Amino acid sequence: MENKGILKIHLSNLLKASGMSKNKFCQKAEIQRSQLKGYMDNTITRLDTDVLIRICHTLNCSISDLLEYVSPEQTEK
Repeated sequence: MENKGILKIHLSNLLKASGMSKNKFCQKAEIQRSQLKGYMDNTITRLDTDVLIRICHTLNCSISDLLEYVSPEQTEK
């Protein structure tokens, strides 16, 4: 399969910068801890737009703050 690049999820950095605890974040964003772990570890395979909206709303960030496309050329470095 051809390498088309990857998406990096910067939730871990954004959550640290916010100073909010994981439990408080999950409560405010209405997501489960298992979902949070997948997004923070960048292991989630299917992004849920509703979850992304709640994350951005809770952290007062934009989708471009949360997600980054990394091209194949950049991943090979």
